[in-house]
Amino acid sequence: MAEFKIPLIAVVGPTASGKTSLAVSICEKIGGEAVSCDSMQIYKGMDIATAKPTAEEMNGIPHHLIGFLNPDEGYSVAKYCENSKRIIEDIYSRKKLPVLVGGTGLYYSSLVDNVQFFPEETDFEYRDMLKKRAEAEGADVLFEELKSVDPDAAELLEANNLGRVIRALEIVHTTGRTKTEQNKLSKLNPSPYDLKAICLDARDRQYLYNRINRRVDMMLEAGLIEEAKKYFSSQVGRTAAQAIGYKELRPFFLGEKSLEECVETLKMQTRRYAKRQLTWFRRDERMNFLYIDDYENGNELLNAALKIINGD
Repeated sequence: MAEFKIPLIAVVGPTASGKTSLAVSICEKIGGEAVSCDSMQIYKGMDIATAKPTAEEMNGIPHHLIGFLNPDEGYSVAKYCENSKRIIEDIYSRKKLPVLVGGTGLYYSSLVDNVQFFPEETDFEYRDMLKKRAEAEGADVLFEELKSVDPDAAELLEANNLGRVIRALEIVHTTGRTKTEQNKLSKLNPSPYDLKAICLDARDRQYLYNRINRRVDMMLEAGLIEEAKKYFSSQVGRTAAQAIGYKELRPFFLGEKSLEECVETLKMQTRRYAKRQLTWFRRDERMNFLYIDDYENGNELLNAALKIINGD
C-alpha cells in the first residue's frame, strides 16, 4: 500500500510574474490557503520592497508566513521548513488545500524535497581565517579553492557570494564531507507531499523585464524611498537590509549617486534576480511551466493551471 502524501500545489517563478494573483485564484477555486515561499516577505514592515501582497490582493484568502518576523531577527532555511511543514499539515487537517507561493528557490526545494538539516558544524577560527584570506588575496582565490574540493557546489555559486563560498569550504573542513555529499545525504528521505508544481515564465524575456520595470516604478510611487530610508536609519538585521530595493538606494541616501541612477540599478538587479530564479526552477524536472505572455487574461492562465492541478 502506497504511503499517503499530503497534496501540495506550488506556484513559483520570477518576481513580477503574477504568482500571488494566480495562487489566490487557485485558492478560491479549490478551497485553499496560501503558504509564502519568500525569504524577505517574512519580515514585518518590509512591505513595498518585498512586494508583500496587500489585503486587497489576498482577497480574503489566508496567507501564512508573511510579516511575522522582526527585521533584526535571523531566520534559516531549516526554520522555514519546520514552520511551513507544520502549517501545511494544519491547513490539510482543516480540509483545505495548501498552496505554496513565492520565488525563493532554496526554500521551495528544501521543503518539497524533504531536506534533512544536519546540526551546524561551525569553526569560527577557520571562518575568520578564510575571511582574512579573502581580504588579502581576493574572493576569487577562495572560489578557486572550492572548485578544486567541491566543483559541484562551486558551479551553483557565484564567486562574489563570499558567505556561501566560505560556508561550503567550512563544511568540508569540519565534517570531511563536501556540501554536495551532505546535500545528497539530506535528501534520502522521500517527500511527504503529492506535489503539483507550476512555474510562471515568459517566452519573450523582454515581456517579463517590462513587467519588472513597471513593478519598480509602482513601488516608487507607493513610497519605496521612505520605506528604505526608515530601514537605513535603524539597525536592521544584515539579511533584511540586503533586500533588493533597499541596498540599491543606499548610494542615493549617501549622496553618492542620483535617484535616477539608483533606480536604474534597482531595475537591473531585479531583472538579474529574476533570471537566477528561473535558472533554479528549471532544474526541477517536476515543474510545469506556464508562459504568461501566452494568455490573454488571468482567467485563461487560471484554467491552464487548474488543468495541471487536476491532471488533465
